[in-house]
Amino acid sequence: MPDSLPPLGLLLDVDGPIASPVTRTIRRDSIIADLITLAAANVPIAFITGRSSLFIREQVISPLLAAGLPETMRMYGVCEKGAVWFPITAAGMGTAVVDPSVALPTAAVDAIRSLVHNRFADTMFFDETKQAMVSVEQRTDAADADYAAAAADFNDASFAILTGLGLGVRFGDRVSPDASGAVPFRIDPTIISTDIESVTLDKDHGAERALAFFAESGPLPRVWRSVGDSRSDYLMADHLHTAGYEVAHVDVRPSDGVLDRPYPVIVEGDLIHDAAGASFLSYWVDKLGLRQR
Repeated sequence: MPDSLPPLGLLLDVDGPIASPVTRTIRRDSIIADLITLAAANVPIAFITGRSSLFIREQVISPLLAAGLPETMRMYGVCEKGAVWFPITAAGMGTAVVDPSVALPTAAVDAIRSLVHNRFADTMFFDETKQAMVSVEQRTDAADADYAAAAADFNDASFAILTGLGLGVRFGDRVSPDASGAVPFRIDPTIISTDIESVTLDKDHGAERALAFFAESGPLPRVWRSVGDSRSDYLMADHLHTAGYEVAHVDVRPSDGVLDRPYPVIVEGDLIHDAAGASFLSYWVDKLGLRQR
């Protein structure tokens, strides 16, 4: 691995800046091409996501492999907000490690699965690919308004089920401790899904794990960018800022509210989601003089 200081490091959420939240795929060829170009230029790239390792393998790594990943690069995946992690090489996804200590009890998983199948199957599906957290996701044939209404009911019903099982759960302003007074789990909705997860999991946890991995293979860049479409994605930049790096966060859905942070927050004009993500990557390929003429 090159000993020279990399010019940039990237921590990337997947849904939104890389994969379209509508199609759930990488639909812009420029994103694939620019990721490969940056990786070949010794830019460490980590995908830090709530998605499962199977989703990342099929929807992110497979198109990167098809386009030709460089033999020498530093690429990493942190899935389920830090519960699952693996290296990515020119041969594809390495062995995934799962942290079983953050998983929900089997009874809770089964109860949520039954809730989805019995009451909400017309608007959402239970994500069977998750290995530690529980997730449900909007069906692609469900209207946004229909899903939003169903998700509100689902979240309330999930809170009731989990607390009924004696689990300590947080959902927004509602907090229900377990018998020991602990609250180890939370319900975390997004625009297309709801995650039920350990409170120890989040994007700052994923960022810490990615930096530790990259540090094993060479010097870390001083300049970093994190990119995401949710307010929780700012936690990646929070970790980098606290660790003393020069960082800015790129918000590809600023309509949800740009957070006040002690580091720059970047928006890509009027572009959002993967259009904004594509613009961001293109900017850095040009800035680093990597564009093929």
